[in-house]
Amino acid sequence: MARVISIANQKGGVGKTTTAVNLGASLAASEKRTLLIDCDPQANTTSALGFPKDPSRRTLYQTLILGEPIERVTIDAKVEGLDLIPSDKNLVGAAVELVSLDDREYKLRAAIQGVRDKYEYILIDCPPSLDLLTVNALAASDSVLVPIQCEYLALEGVSELLDTLMRLRRTINPALSVEGILLTMYDDRTTLSKQVASDLRSFFGSQVFESVIPRNVRLAEAPSHGMPVIFYDIHSKGAESYIQLAKEVIVNAQKRVGQGTERADSGAGTSASAAAAGAVGGNSSGDVDSGTN
Repeated sequence: MARVISIANQKGGVGKTTTAVNLGASLAASEKRTLLIDCDPQANTTSALGFPKDPSRRTLYQTLILGEPIERVTIDAKVEGLDLIPSDKNLVGAAVELVSLDDREYKLRAAIQGVRDKYEYILIDCPPSLDLLTVNALAASDSVLVPIQCEYLALEGVSELLDTLMRLRRTINPALSVEGILLTMYDDRTTLSKQVASDLRSFFGSQVFESVIPRNVRLAEAPSHGMPVIFYDIHSKGAESYIQLAKEVIVNAQKRVGQGTERADSGAGTSASAAAAGAVGGNSSGDVDSGTN
């Protein structure tokens, strides 16, 4: 049965969609059949895989609100072993329409239940908010992967997200765990990136992935060509990083199966605020601001 992983952070611009697309493609390239669900009304995951806007295309909205079977909205993502449930702007309305429905938090969980046996991984790209779409994604998930940009302001939202996760565990999904914290847009030439990475590893320990996603031009260019970076430039640092992340996710899943354990995520909420304070305290004036290859 598929492991369902939400990729979530209520702050925008931290690399959620980039991670969803490229981790999904890297898992598929590792012969792990993967389903990618675009749960963001901006539909960036859909367009990053080369699908232009198409009003006639069925999307996640039809499944959540109109009860369309999820098999009928699933499309081939043009990557072997990777399928996609697309999104469009109508999903904005779903967040409002869900409010009046029974079991509104569990619509996505119920929808994917019938296809979990077809995949090894299901990745959900969440919107940059903590609305009902994100709650649906987290209620349907086994774990949440949290991308964090290596900058101070990105740290501030982590405590809110992890506090929300703990509340959801108490009320909606007791089995929800933290898959890992992923450092994105890392620039090893800046003091701040190094300080944020150091503080996160100090506070969250093994919950932080060893893989780090660097600032990378090829990674930024790939969506405009409608393909994951591993097909755009497999030798780029961005591609290598996501291939490494996929290996890490697979190894972690194998460890869980073997040991019957999951990553602990207790006390995570309060730690992020302290990490943020430490990052500011450790910042110096020698930083450079650039997007490097």
